Amino acid sequence: MQKKGELVSFRPDIKVVDCTIRDGGLVNDFRFTDEFVRDLYQTNITAGIDYMEFGYRASKDMFDESKFGKWKFATDEDIRAVVGDNDTDLKISVMADVGRTDFRRDIKDKADSPVDLIRVATYINTIPAALEIVDYCHNKGYETSLNIMAISKSNDSDLDDALELIGKSCVDTIYIVDSYGSLYPEQMRRLASKYLECGEKYGKNIGIHAHNNQQLAFANTIETLTMGVSYLDSTVSSMGRGAGNCPTELLLGFLKNPKYNITPILKFIEEHINKLKAEGVVWGYDIPYLLTGRLNQHPRDAIQFTADKRTDYADFFRYLYDKDSF
Repeated sequence: MQKKGELVSFRPDIKVVDCTIRDGGLVNDFRFTDEFVRDLYQTNITAGIDYMEFGYRASKDMFDESKFGKWKFATDEDIRAVVGDNDTDLKISVMADVGRTDFRRDIKDKADSPVDLIRVATYINTIPAALEIVDYCHNKGYETSLNIMAISKSNDSDLDDALELIGKSCVDTIYIVDSYGSLYPEQMRRLASKYLECGEKYGKNIGIHAHNNQQLAFANTIETLTMGVSYLDSTVSSMGRGAGNCPTELLLGFLKNPKYNITPILKFIEEHINKLKAEGVVWGYDIPYLLTGRLNQHPRDAIQFTADKRTDYADFFRYLYDKDSF
């Protein structure tokens, strides 16, 4: 598949999706202040961001509310307290994780909600359950996406079957998700080509959600962008689980659409992100995440290694390598 545009090209189909609250919430258990969330909302409007993801729509029966901030559950009421009627060009999204959301109870009609887009996260083996949520949300009036997580662990045959099934559904956007930050640009090009062929066949948008374990989240995002992927996930200052994600400030600096403005993002980093880091909230590229990414493993061991303030990297690498061999 040929590239879509060059470095100086303007692509009106591009949509930037801010995931700072949702993916970043995995770092601090979603305990953001109201000021942080309101200021990020205003920042995204001023910066020209297309979508802001406010968190998970997790089930309160499955998760103890006392252990998380409110954006783990991202209710319509809490979102509306920030956005009001959201009389702006910025659209609002939440994520429904397969098996962790009571979607029939907690997702109401779009006419009664400030949310525009429901993003459904699934592994490849739970796609039928994910499509049930997609169908429900579509019928309620929402835009929908299906985010296939940990795609680096899936084989081509399973992925081909999954894309054919998803393509025939009512979903609007299909996401490539490098959950472990293990994929390289060459692999991303091949995956983007496969997803885009499905998108062209069935009239779907294609998105990318990259993790930065090997410092490739930005590179992989713009690589797939040049192939024709149009929904681009990012977080301010790369804030996200473990090594974090594609940094919004890098992405906006790359895109050629004059609607995007990097200056509000820089001000938000000055006023809020630096404060979080000073308070001890930890995320971003580091050796432990490099190692789990290199071995295509979930970053949970690296997260614990970092929390324990360990620096015995060689021993950790041997542990991961031995673990991977069984």
